[in-house]
Amino acid sequence: MYQGISALALDAKGRMLVPTKYRDALAVQCDGQLTLTRHPHGCLLLLPRPVWVEMRKDINAWPMSARSWQRIFMGNATDIEFDGSGRILIAPELRVAAGLSKELILIGMGSHFEIWDAAAHALEEANAIAQGMPDALSDFSF
Repeated sequence: MYQGISALALDAKGRMLVPTKYRDALAVQCDGQLTLTRHPHGCLLLLPRPVWVEMRKDINAWPMSARSWQRIFMGNATDIEFDGSGRILIAPELRVAAGLSKELILIGMGSHFEIWDAAAHALEEANAIAQGMPDALSDFSF
């Protein structure tokens, strides 16, 4: 289970260094084979390939009424691997789609990661806090 948040930088070639703690776990889980695609909230999804393969089966089974969302997820999916320095290359199309600038946020979300532009993430988080907890979480407590 991946969790936590990391502030990272995108280099001039569009590469992002994945923190060692995640790289090591991903090497064990999927031999460093990853898939990157769009997320409907404006970030990118970074998934271990086996997780993506299962998700892809579900996406392929969606009805025709969801064809546009199939295109968003499947059409933007890119298989990637770490380079020798532990970086991943984020394709220019995906960088543009997610509005990524130099400052990034990587968030562990259990089975996968989200990659956010740092400013967009700060805004998304502030909006979520301002809206308060949704009704679905009314029974949640620490």
